[in-house]
Amino acid sequence: MSEPAGAQPGAMWGGRFEGKADELFRAVNDSLGVDWELVQQDIRGSIAWAHAIGRAGVLNPDEVSKIESALRELAAEAASIAEPPLSSGAEDVHSWVEQELTRRLGPLGKKLHTGRSRNDQVATDLRLWAVEQCAARIVEVRALQRSLVTLGAKHAADPIPGYTHLQRAQPVTIGHWTLAYVEMLARDIERMEAARSMAARSPLGSAALAGTTFPVDRVALASGLGFAEPTRNSLDAVSDRDFALDLLHASSVCCMHLSRMAEEMIIFATGEFAFITLDDSVTSGSSLMPQKKNPDALELIRAGVGRALGGYTNLLTLLKGLTLAYNKDMQEDKPPVFDSMRRLSLLLRIAARVIDRTTFNVAACARAARGGHANSTELADYLVEKGIPFRDAHEVAGKLVREAIARDCSLEDLPLEVFRKHHAQIEKDVYARLTLDAVLARRDVLGGTAPARVKDAIAVWQRSLGGV
Repeated sequence: MSEPAGAQPGAMWGGRFEGKADELFRAVNDSLGVDWELVQQDIRGSIAWAHAIGRAGVLNPDEVSKIESALRELAAEAASIAEPPLSSGAEDVHSWVEQELTRRLGPLGKKLHTGRSRNDQVATDLRLWAVEQCAARIVEVRALQRSLVTLGAKHAADPIPGYTHLQRAQPVTIGHWTLAYVEMLARDIERMEAARSMAARSPLGSAALAGTTFPVDRVALASGLGFAEPTRNSLDAVSDRDFALDLLHASSVCCMHLSRMAEEMIIFATGEFAFITLDDSVTSGSSLMPQKKNPDALELIRAGVGRALGGYTNLLTLLKGLTLAYNKDMQEDKPPVFDSMRRLSLLLRIAARVIDRTTFNVAACARAARGGHANSTELADYLVEKGIPFRDAHEVAGKLVREAIARDCSLEDLPLEVFRKHHAQIEKDVYARLTLDAVLARRDVLGGTAPARVKDAIAVWQRSLGGV
C-alpha cells in the first residue's frame, strides 16, 4: 500500500511531517538493527493487545482472529530471518511488525495500534525479553553449579591450601573450594530471580504516558502475557527501566564471581603452582614459543566483568537525568542490556566446559597444603585446649613457626624438646594434631572444610540440582 502524502517512509508518525527524513537523522534515529532482538516479544504483545481491544469492543471477533493468525505467521517468518530486515525501511521493530501486518491485512492491520503507543509497547517487549533472559541465565548458572559439584565430589577429601592475601593460610579440601563458587552462583540465581520479578509487571495499556482511553482489562492483559501484575502508574510505567538496571546488576555480579574463579584457576595452572591442568580444548599456544599453553578461556572469562559493568554504568548514566515520561534517550537502553546477556550466557557456558575438563594434581595440592606452616592455628588451638588463653597460645605458636623457619622444616618436624622449650604443656600428642588429615577433620562444623561436612554439602547440592 502507498504511504499517505507527506509521510516519512517506514514511519508510524508521518502525518505531521513533510518530506523525507535526513539520512543522518535516520542513521541515529532508526533502531531496527538493534531492537530486532525483540521481534518475537513484540508479536506476542501485539497478539495480546488485539484480544484486549477486541474485548473492549474496538475489534470484532473475526478481526481479532485474522490479526492473530497473521501475527503468528509473521512470527514464524521472523524466526527464519537471519539478519534485521533493514531494507524494509522500517524505523524499528514495532514499525516493521505493523508494516508487515498491514501488507497482509490491509486497513485491518492499521487498527491494531488503537489505544497503544510505542512507549508502552517497547516497555512491554523489553520486560518480556528480560523475564525470558533471566530464566535462561538461571538454567546456565545451574549447569555451571552442577559442573562444580561434580568436580568437588571427586575431591571432597583431597587437601589444597586455603589462602588469605594470596598467602597460604589454612588447608581446605578441593571440594570445599569448588563449593565456595557454587554458593556464589546460588546468590547470582537469587539476584536473577529478583530481576525477573521486577520485570514481570505489564506496562501495556499505559499508552504514551497517560493511559489508554479504551476500556482495556489490564489485569487480564498482564496475566495473558505471563506477567505477575500490571504496573500501577502510566507515567512511571513507560519510563521505568529499573528492571533493566537490576538485570545488568545481576549480570555484573555474576561476571565478577566468574572472574574471581577464573583468576584463581589461572594462578593454579601456572608452573609455579601446578595445582591443575587445563584441557587443550580450552587453551591456546604461542605463535613464537612452542612450549606455551595459555589459559585464554579463563582470561576472557576474567575480562567479562568489564563489559558487564560498563553496560550497567552506561544505562545508569543514561537514565539519571531523564524527566518523565518517555525520552528518546531510552532507545539506547537496549545495546548494553542485550550485549550483557549475550556475553554472560557465553561466559557461563564456557566456564562449565572449562570446569568439566579440568584435572587437579592432587599430589601437588597436598604438598602445598602441608607447607607454609598452615597448621599453626591448629597448634594454637591445641594449647587453648590445655587451658592457655588464646592470645598466649597464638604467641607461642608464632614463636614455634619462627623456630621451624630457622630450621627450614615444618612444625610437625620440630623435636619435642623444642616444643616444650616454648611451653611445658606441649606433649607428644601434638604430632597427631598437626597432621594434615587431623587439621582438616577438626573443622567439623556446618560450612566447615572437614571432609565429612564437604561430602554432606555436596550431597545437598546434588539433590538440589537434580542428582548430579
